[in-house]
Amino acid sequence: MSRENQKETNDIRTTLPSLSFVFPMYNEIGNVERCVAEALATGRKITSDLEVVLVDDASTDGCGALADQLAERHPEVKVMHHAKNRKLGGALRTGFAAATKDWVLYIDSDLPIEMDDALLAVPLTANADMVIGNRQGRAEGPKREIMSWVYNRLIRVLFGLNVRDVNFAFKLFRRAVLERISLQSEGSFIDAELLIETHKAGFRIAELPLRYFERTAGVSTLASGSVVVKILQEMADYRKAAAHRPARPVPTPPARP
Repeated sequence: MSRENQKETNDIRTTLPSLSFVFPMYNEIGNVERCVAEALATGRKITSDLEVVLVDDASTDGCGALADQLAERHPEVKVMHHAKNRKLGGALRTGFAAATKDWVLYIDSDLPIEMDDALLAVPLTANADMVIGNRQGRAEGPKREIMSWVYNRLIRVLFGLNVRDVNFAFKLFRRAVLERISLQSEGSFIDAELLIETHKAGFRIAELPLRYFERTAGVSTLASGSVVVKILQEMADYRKAAAHRPARPVPTPPARP
């Protein structure tokens, strides 16, 4: 093996110094146990310093109580409870604030990926501050495909964010990113806001194709009319506010842990 190839092999990252999983949950009693079990199993392959943050967004199906039971069994698990439902953005902001490790991995609690596929993202962190998934094999029907296509291109045109799948709920990033940006969205625009703010702050974003799996328990509300209206309203508010913000200096990329 040449010296160059040897160096490339040595530079491949297979572990992280520490990792926080963040799972937003609303009426996910059918998914919470699987989330915790798979996060612990996969997380232990990535790091020895692990935590799993569950955010119970005022669930009414017993999800929060079950999450508390899991936290009693597993010291790595901690649960945050909302007294009032705050939607995806509110749940993620709570989860991100509670995350204490060097890297944060946000995944939807219906587990849209095979959890061990998260291992594929780790090598990319050697040269990126955030790794985001883009779904392969979408099987949600033509309506959702068209909505996703239009939304991704709208974000690209309005905000200059050139990524393939803004809303896919797989985002692995340095916690240092959260210390440099401010998130305001309460609804599902939070996914776009997180990426736009990360990009504007000068952090490096890498994309990773991931196999996509439809949910097998619980009910998705992402394509409902009220959610779409909320996304568009928050998008308009964000764009208006961003137009009046002063430009930020580009940060020096964090040193590799």
